[in-house]
Amino acid sequence: MTPRWSRPAVAVFFFINGAALASWVPHIPAIKSRHMMSDGQLGLVLLSMAAGSVLALPVAGWLVSRLGSRLMTAAAGIALCLALPLPVASPSVALLSFSLALLGACNGLLDVSMNAQAAEVEQRVGRPIMSSFHALFSLGGVAGALLAGGAMASGIGDVAHVRVSAFVALTAAVVALPGLARPRAAREHAGPAVARPSGALLTIGILALLGLLAEGAMADWSAVYLHDTLGSSPSVAAIGFAAFSLAMAAGRFTGDALVGRLGPRRVLRGSSAVAAVGLGAALLVGHPAIGVVGCALVGLGIANIIPVLFSAAARVPGVPPGRALAAVATTGYLGFLAGPPLIGVVAEAAGLAAGLGLVSAACAFVALKAGALPEASTLRTTVTKGAHSADASGEQAQTART
Repeated sequence: MTPRWSRPAVAVFFFINGAALASWVPHIPAIKSRHMMSDGQLGLVLLSMAAGSVLALPVAGWLVSRLGSRLMTAAAGIALCLALPLPVASPSVALLSFSLALLGACNGLLDVSMNAQAAEVEQRVGRPIMSSFHALFSLGGVAGALLAGGAMASGIGDVAHVRVSAFVALTAAVVALPGLARPRAAREHAGPAVARPSGALLTIGILALLGLLAEGAMADWSAVYLHDTLGSSPSVAAIGFAAFSLAMAAGRFTGDALVGRLGPRRVLRGSSAVAAVGLGAALLVGHPAIGVVGCALVGLGIANIIPVLFSAAARVPGVPPGRALAAVATTGYLGFLAGPPLIGVVAEAAGLAAGLGLVSAACAFVALKAGALPEASTLRTTVTKGAHSADASGEQAQTART
C-alpha cells in the first residue's frame, strides 16, 4: 500500500484514539458523584488507567516486533473501541478500576502500534510528518469532548453516549483497516526493546515525565476543577477540555515549522513557559471563563513538549532510535502513573487548585531546563530522504506516543 492511502488510514487511528479518550473524560465528574468518591479516591481510581497503559508498553513493543504494527494497530484499535463504554457503565468502584485498567492497556497497545505505523509511513514519504499525526490525535480529542458536551447539554445519558461513540469509532476503524501500511522487510528482534536512560537520555526522560504529567493531569482533572471547584455546568467543563485539545492540535500543526525556524531549545522553553504562566494565572483568578482560557493556554504550551523531546531522544548518539524513544516514553509515562494520585492527595489536603498548581510548576521546570536539551547540530539525524535499512525500520517501530 502506498503512502497516499496509508497516511490517511493511520491518521484515522490517531483521530479515533483521541476521540475515544475524550468521549469518556467529560463524564469523570458524574462518575465521581455516582460512586461518591473524594478527590483522593478519584485520583487512586484514575491511577488504574495509567497503570494499565504503563504495563502494556513493553508488551506492545514485543507484540509489534513479532506480529507487525499493521495487525497490532488493527487489533488494539478495535479493542479500545470495545472497552470505551466499560468505565462509564461500571456499577462499582472495583469494576470501574478494572475497566479503566483495561482501557489503559488498550490505549498503550494502540499507542505503540500506530506510532510504528506512522514511522513506517514517514520513512516512505521521506520527510518528517509525525507531528501531524499527533495533531490529529488532539483534533480527535476536540471532537470527542465537544460531542460529549453536546450530549450532556441535550440530556443524553452518559452510557448511551459512550456506546454510540464506541460504535462510530469502531466503524471508522474497520473502514480504515485496509489502508494500513504493510511492512517492507522483516524486523530485527535481537537486543533489548528498551535502552536504560543515562546522560542526555535521562535528562530528556525527566522532562518527558513532567510534560506527560501535565498532559495527563489536564485530561483527568480539568473538567473536575471547572465543575467542582469553579461551579461551572457539565457542558462548560467539557468545553474546557475541548479548548485544551483544540489548542494542542493547533500547536502541533505548527510545531515542525517553529522548530525549524527557532530551534528545539527555544520552542521547548517558550511553549512550556506559556503553559506555566497561563495555568498559573487561571488558577489565581478562579473564574470559569478564565479557567477555560487557562486550559487552552496549557494545551498550546505543552503541544510540542513531547514531540521535541522525542525527536531529541531519537538523535542521541550511540543509542538506536527505537530503544532511545522507548526508554524516554517509558520514563515519561511515569508522569501519568504518578500524576493522578499526587494531584488527588494535594487536592485532598489543600484543594484542587493547589493540586493543579503542580502542573504549572512542572511546566515552569521544563522551561528552566530547556537549555539542557542537546543542540540539534550535535545529534544524529534519524529521518532522511530515501530508503532506510530494515534495521533502522525495526528500531523506529518501537516508538511510543504521548
